Amino acid sequence: MSISPLMPVYPRCGVRPIRGEHCHLIDEDGTRYLDFASGIAVNLLGHSHEGLISAIQQQAATLMHVSNLYGSPQGEALAQRLVDKTFADTVFFTNSGAEAVEAAIKTARAYHQHEDGDANRTELITFTNAFHGRTMATISASNQAKMHKGFMPLLAGFQYAEFDDLESAKALVSDKTAGFLVEPIQGEGGIRPASQEFISGLRALCDEHDLMLVFDEVQCGVARTGKLYAYEHYGIEPDIMATAKGIGGGFPLGACLATETAARGMGFGTHGSTYGGNPLAMAAGTAVMDAVANDEFLAEVTVKGERLRTRLEQFIGNYPDLFELVRGKGLMLGIKMKVESRPFFVHLRDHHQLLTVAAGDNTLRVLPPLVAGEVEFDEFLDKLSAGAASYQVPERA
Repeated sequence: MSISPLMPVYPRCGVRPIRGEHCHLIDEDGTRYLDFASGIAVNLLGHSHEGLISAIQQQAATLMHVSNLYGSPQGEALAQRLVDKTFADTVFFTNSGAEAVEAAIKTARAYHQHEDGDANRTELITFTNAFHGRTMATISASNQAKMHKGFMPLLAGFQYAEFDDLESAKALVSDKTAGFLVEPIQGEGGIRPASQEFISGLRALCDEHDLMLVFDEVQCGVARTGKLYAYEHYGIEPDIMATAKGIGGGFPLGACLATETAARGMGFGTHGSTYGGNPLAMAAGTAVMDAVANDEFLAEVTVKGERLRTRLEQFIGNYPDLFELVRGKGLMLGIKMKVESRPFFVHLRDHHQLLTVAAGDNTLRVLPPLVAGEVEFDEFLDKLSAGAASYQVPERA
């Protein structure tokens, strides 16, 4: 047999973590890595947070799973906390970000299929360089050919506009448009925050044409930017929002949040999930909310993000041939490089035991656990500096 037991869809590297301690991962051979990737913005409380671990252990010993055919005291409680802290009136729990975006797409379309809606409105306008997941609907919502290859035909119902270009979005609005699906801060696309004008403009278009504004906050949500959700930076509210990654702190959990009006088409039998909202996931989500959903924690993330960004901006000036700029919000930062970012990310990992994440637009993502402090930031800058000093740009073939 030539195929590996794990289906070879990931080009897995030689790092093989078996244990985590706060902001570090320890390989099976004992090598210690500083983890400023955080499982791609998932492990926001690091790898050994007592509150999260205790909540999962206690719930696992009590009740892990029951069908959604029954009442859910745990789910109701967490949903109420999310409702109390956000724009939303109702929540559907999922197991992942892609599932949360799928639920958001269905919710946006169902709004118009309601008896008071316009059933012709079935298309969502999405944006260039977006990443919404790997299901058929979410790859169809992306204009990235690399995700489409091998899976044609795509699902109908999506139009692609230029990200952060309001006129491009406006030009695509038609009598078939159901709404906009957008990341307020693109993650995979290169840590690119949308402008205030763009987000405010989308909100105005939705209000004018009775469209749904759907935010994908799978990567930028849950305190990552110094706000509980990134939409708060813009002074507007979406109608529907997908969240995941950090909301479970490492446990698989996602959610689709919506206003009562936006969810008017989501009645009995319109959607479901076998595992979504199970008691074990709800325990993890509750522990995360206990830790991050307060003004003190969010203020700390903001201060840490500003300090780290300042230090990064000072640092990149030492290597003008490698680095161009730093962008992002809070502890969702990206270093745009003047060379390809992926070989440099590999160099940091393999030679300096520093874990980051490569992204589009030749960007190096810096996504530390939100509990990281000055000690970890010092270590990060030391490793980054050593990596830059020892890096030799690969020659083009």
